Amino acid sequence: MAGRTVIGQRWAERERHQTAELVDRQAREMLDLFKQARSEQQAADSSYSSSAYPSTPPPPQPPSCSKREIYTSTEYFSSIDEVAIHCARSEMTTFTDLIRALTSGARSDIDMARAIYRWITIKNLNTMIFDDSIEHDTPMGLLRGIKYGTESYHVLFKRLCSYAGLHCVVIKGYSKSAGYQPGYSFDDNRFRNTWNAVYLDGSWRFVQCNWGARHLVNAKDSDNENRSDGNLRYEYDDHYFMTDPEEFIYEFLPHDPNWQLLPRPITLKQFERIPFVRSLFFKYGLSFVDNRLECTLYTDKTGATSVAIRLPEKTGDTLIFHYNLKFFDSEENTVNGLSLKRFVMQSVANGVVTFRVHAPSTRPLLLDIFANSVSSAHYLTGQPIKFKSVCKFKVVCDSLQVIMVPLPECASGEWGPAKATRLFGLRPVSHADAIINAGRSVDIKFRMTKPLCEVVAALHRNRTDDRMLQNCCRTVLKGDQVSILIDFPEEGQYGLDIYTRQDEQLVNGRQLLTHCCKYLIHSRNC
Repeated sequence: MAGRTVIGQRWAERERHQTAELVDRQAREMLDLFKQARSEQQAADSSYSSSAYPSTPPPPQPPSCSKREIYTSTEYFSSIDEVAIHCARSEMTTFTDLIRALTSGARSDIDMARAIYRWITIKNLNTMIFDDSIEHDTPMGLLRGIKYGTESYHVLFKRLCSYAGLHCVVIKGYSKSAGYQPGYSFDDNRFRNTWNAVYLDGSWRFVQCNWGARHLVNAKDSDNENRSDGNLRYEYDDHYFMTDPEEFIYEFLPHDPNWQLLPRPITLKQFERIPFVRSLFFKYGLSFVDNRLECTLYTDKTGATSVAIRLPEKTGDTLIFHYNLKFFDSEENTVNGLSLKRFVMQSVANGVVTFRVHAPSTRPLLLDIFANSVSSAHYLTGQPIKFKSVCKFKVVCDSLQVIMVPLPECASGEWGPAKATRLFGLRPVSHADAIINAGRSVDIKFRMTKPLCEVVAALHRNRTDDRMLQNCCRTVLKGDQVSILIDFPEEGQYGLDIYTRQDEQLVNGRQLLTHCCKYLIHSRNC
């Protein structure tokens, strides 16, 4: 059986290689025809200028401007995308017919590449049924080959670009693809990958159709989509069209450093060390506060380390984060019966979300950080929020000289009042930080900027039954002022959960309390 598998893999690889050679030859022939047509038009019309698009592919160099300087919203391509979606509903029999239909409304070479990208990424190969009689050298023939592993997305994209008269190259290298974890070395063939660069608007631009291709999702979960029947629609990832080199390098490293398209190319070792981020990291406009941050975080002797992520000014208020912590070499996520999540403190302050890790052992850990953009209206419904990974880190603790104490078992999510302000208009008056140092009592004050009809607080402490703490805190609402008064039964570390609701918050006819924020409180005898 193993021998048959190897033979099958070799056969598929040989077919892919033969197809790639065929596409290379046909692409050169098509581009030569375009070059000849431009020359003939220039000879016939002295006023004609062919300088708009080069007849031969220029050498690789960094793009003249960023993707955001060309467009900031997919609405820029709304008409082009609609044409691609319409074309995807029918089966074009030749490359010429397909390109003619796709580029009928194109205003520029960028529009042409966009139409090709969207046509490829909209095709749902999982549901497409191909007749065995389909000719190999056709659009549907190549799609059939992609489905069955004998062809690839980058070959199809290059082929279509050549029929549109666009210079396109296939780039080979490494990628941080499925199965990769931060800190891995590229010392075998597991993470080899291939992608494209296409010459658009005077610059080479990266395109990765395979990673940009759609997958089926619930209609309410997607931003970039074209609708299908019922509550389902196809999603694609716009990040992988014309990706800026400074972002692309986080996931892809070409064998040829020139095709990094960076002013200062990095080495393989540097590629292995840079943070492991996903496309959503850039979609949400995130950045690391420390630009020297690496994918492996080393703790101090107390087991402490941290990651700080800067939020975008315009949309940062809608972003909600989550995290998961587990041991790096297994799926185990507890230590001594305690969830590892209780050894991470997430907080937001001054436009920065910080994850403070306190490793409870010297076993390596994996910190996975998730995010989603959620409106306050959606959050207030109490419906589950789906988070997607934006970055991962390996946490290494070589020596641990203290025993770490887990955080009190509060509701998941960030600590501090920032969420209360963002989502509920509840502004802290007395305590703006996530950590409060108090005596035997404390009065936590807020001001309401919009009406809330109820505020409830719950106190927690390690190794203490929550019911024993029920009478330790009370809430007072007076005008637009909220006071949470706490009398601690004894000194120690406490967690405070705060819940609230608006008048109209009803789910199935029942009043709904939504988690508002939480504090970590250290009580000391005065």
